[in-house]
Amino acid sequence: MSAPSTSAAPFLTTWFAILDSDDADRILDLISDDFTFSILFSTGGDAGTDFHGGRAEMEGYLAQREVGVRTHHPLCASTVGRDELYLGEVRRSGVPEASFVASARLDGEGRVRRLLIGRSPAVLFTT
Repeated sequence: MSAPSTSAAPFLTTWFAILDSDDADRILDLISDDFTFSILFSTGGDAGTDFHGGRAEMEGYLAQREVGVRTHHPLCASTVGRDELYLGEVRRSGVPEASFVASARLDGEGRVRRLLIGRSPAVLFTT
């Protein structure tokens, strides 16, 4: 299966590329002054964490991540107005670990105002 075109969601494509880099803190430059987010992070079963808040909480989320272990891979993406939607797969050392969906609402300057991400290993779209 070849990599899909992600030009339909350029902001989220950039977001995940930066998140997978050695300098993930650069995503803080992409958020608006009134930024809020929620990342629902499931590791399977009944285990799950809701990381949520504003800039300070995003800084905390970034600080606790395993750097260089997980990577994000696009499956499909779309844009409607200032909203982007993204379906992807998380891989650990190249092995599919979970699927995720992300939605972002951008401001007039192209920065993210609202971000909602859900991740679960219960459903894999590539298997």
